[in-house]
Amino acid sequence: MTYSVVVPAFNEEEVITETYKRLTHVMRSMGESYEIVFVNDGSRDRTAQMIGAFCENDPAVRLINFSRNFGHMPAISAGMAYARGEAIFIIDADLQDPPEIFSQMAEKWREGYHVVYGQREKRKGESLFKKASAKFFYRFLRSMTSVDLPLDTGEFRLIDRKVCDAVNKLPEKNRYIRGLVSWVGFKQVAVMYERQERFAGTTKYPLRKMMSFAMDAITAFSYKPLKLATSLGFLMAVVSLVYLLIVFYQVIFTDTTIDGWASTMGVLLFTQGIVMMILGLMGEYIGRLYEEIKNRPSYIVQEVVGGEISSVSESFASEESS
Repeated sequence: MTYSVVVPAFNEEEVITETYKRLTHVMRSMGESYEIVFVNDGSRDRTAQMIGAFCENDPAVRLINFSRNFGHMPAISAGMAYARGEAIFIIDADLQDPPEIFSQMAEKWREGYHVVYGQREKRKGESLFKKASAKFFYRFLRSMTSVDLPLDTGEFRLIDRKVCDAVNKLPEKNRYIRGLVSWVGFKQVAVMYERQERFAGTTKYPLRKMMSFAMDAITAFSYKPLKLATSLGFLMAVVSLVYLLIVFYQVIFTDTTIDGWASTMGVLLFTQGIVMMILGLMGEYIGRLYEEIKNRPSYIVQEVVGGEISSVSESFASEESS
């Protein structure tokens, strides 16, 4: 099989039919053998039933049903684990990333590139805050890690079989896929495109989830925040020493120390805030270690619909093929 298309989906009943139509049209026009692997991430609407109907009428469609909602990254990981193609496309179900540029990605792949990632030139239908925060995040993350993470990219990409197998073999549970794909190396190139508005439905990444996602990405690929905490602690020690010298001077040479309550409380509150921030940062890293040590699977597969698929990674799944 030449191509696999991995499509994570969570509560996408409003758009999933159009997604299937456009993906099928694009893949058929490429004239190569293919499969479309939908990963239902515990949807509570009719997403699973609708994809199941596609499977009944189209042998190229596969459906992986999770036992519950595990998240976007585990869904992509599952799709990669079950994909059988020599080249694997990864695309979200919301159609913000256009499948019509698959042919450009495939052309780059045939030229010898192992990873062809979509790089956003424009982002339509998004608020100014979302655009600005995304731009800041990508640049901040790149500055915090030694891994060469391309700017303004998501999971929308083509990866070669070698890259897919390499990422699948990585043992970590909390996965930041685009970071792992960059980390494993191989020959990579960008294809520029304009990100569209959602075809229908609502975003599955509100601000709270975006903040959590950003923290996962930073703690997964950088320990610089811990170094920053050390530097900040040293700076606060220097500032405290200077302030202590000022207090000694006031005690010996002036009579103004009685009025120092406000400044004392201000310094105490500020330093305690810094200490709590550092402890919280350390807690994030310790929490990640705790999750890895438990060694629980990233996802559990309830059933595979549309044919038997051989998984190449350990998912500890209970599978019922139908």
